[in-house]
Amino acid sequence: MEVLHLAVAIGLVLGLILYAKLNPAIGLVIGSLYLGLAMDLGLTSTVDAIGAGFGGIMAAIGLPIGFGVIIGQLMSDSRAAHRIAHSLVAAAPRGMGLYVLGLTGFLLSIPVFFDVTFVILIPLGVALAKTLGKPLPYAVGALVIGAATSHTIVPPTPNPLAAASILGFDIGLMTFAGLTVGLATALVVMKLYFTILDLGIWNPAKDQQAVVAAECGEPEQTPSQRISLGLALTPVAVLIVLILSGTLYDYFQQIGVLGGEELPPLVAFLSDRIVALMAGALMAYAVASREMDRHARDESATRGLQTAGLVLLVTGAGGSLGKVIQETQIGKMLVDSLFQDSQSALGTVLLAYALAAVFRIAQGSGTVAGITAMTIMAGAASTGVVDPLWIALAALSGGISIGHVNDSGFWITSQLAGFTVRGGFKTYTLGEALVSLMILALALVGAVLWP
Repeated sequence: MEVLHLAVAIGLVLGLILYAKLNPAIGLVIGSLYLGLAMDLGLTSTVDAIGAGFGGIMAAIGLPIGFGVIIGQLMSDSRAAHRIAHSLVAAAPRGMGLYVLGLTGFLLSIPVFFDVTFVILIPLGVALAKTLGKPLPYAVGALVIGAATSHTIVPPTPNPLAAASILGFDIGLMTFAGLTVGLATALVVMKLYFTILDLGIWNPAKDQQAVVAAECGEPEQTPSQRISLGLALTPVAVLIVLILSGTLYDYFQQIGVLGGEELPPLVAFLSDRIVALMAGALMAYAVASREMDRHARDESATRGLQTAGLVLLVTGAGGSLGKVIQETQIGKMLVDSLFQDSQSALGTVLLAYALAAVFRIAQGSGTVAGITAMTIMAGAASTGVVDPLWIALAALSGGISIGHVNDSGFWITSQLAGFTVRGGFKTYTLGEALVSLMILALALVGAVLWP
């Protein structure tokens, strides 16, 4: 009955999002209410759990997400992001141009949302495809693969940032794993995707609109002339170095390079997600001051926070569902009944992926998919069956498994590139599906070798 009530709650959330067209946050809270009441948690205790879950996840990641969005918005509006894009693509050897374009998308999507990254880079992609004499889907696919990979598993984007809090492990580990797994994934998947295109799956007559692709996107913006490449990269570099400092210090202590048994207070302070993201945001303000006055910077940060509002609400509502699941012990029951006896690390990872994939395919939002799957699987993180990192990577990869017509990113990609729906499936959907499967494969390998 516990599993049945959980299934009904998930179905209720999906139904309210898909058919009643309610905001995902409202659907998640209603699903939480049903689950708490159906499991005899009680009216007051259910509402208390919903509030505590929302507050708990916001306390952990609310400010970091806000700071991260401010960094991305300031980098975009000051054209520092454009400086990074133009400099890296211009420096690429001719034979590596498409790979560098994809890696540029990977880098920009660490602080900047996928949609904004794609808008910034699509004019460069069009120009690069013409220069290399390659059909446009090569450039668009490279952009999708690079940007979607880092947006999915590298903090400070919301889902990987939340993963460490929901599953209870170090945010520095998530950052390190996201960067290493993400870079390997992006490079391998780009090569595989280009090979698939070489087989002739692209049909310009059916996959591209009659309009010239370059005319579908926004006009290309010139990069900032007052912000150098090194300066433009500083906000991202600062936050990543600070977040990783605590993780690396712990590692060097474990191997005996550094003495002491505890993390020094100063290192713990600097590596805290709030401090690291705030430092990155302050650096973004400083960099943006080369192109924007004080009023313009304030307006830019305000626009960014308006965008972040929905993400924070959905993330917090996912925390509410997770708290109700924790209070009712359903997550622990589910994990115990399925995997405790068999001690199946692979089964746990695959279940996390499957849950996220169902939500992704059904309602489109990778944020909702990843957060919901991780909250359901939070009980597995404390069983010792498998390291929480692999559960996180599986849930996050399931969250981008199949992006199609119910996903805003699908339409942004296809419309700005001038592709039909068929063309969108062959670029956005195929690219993200390959990324998803590659991250899952690496998570499964990790779960076997380092459970």
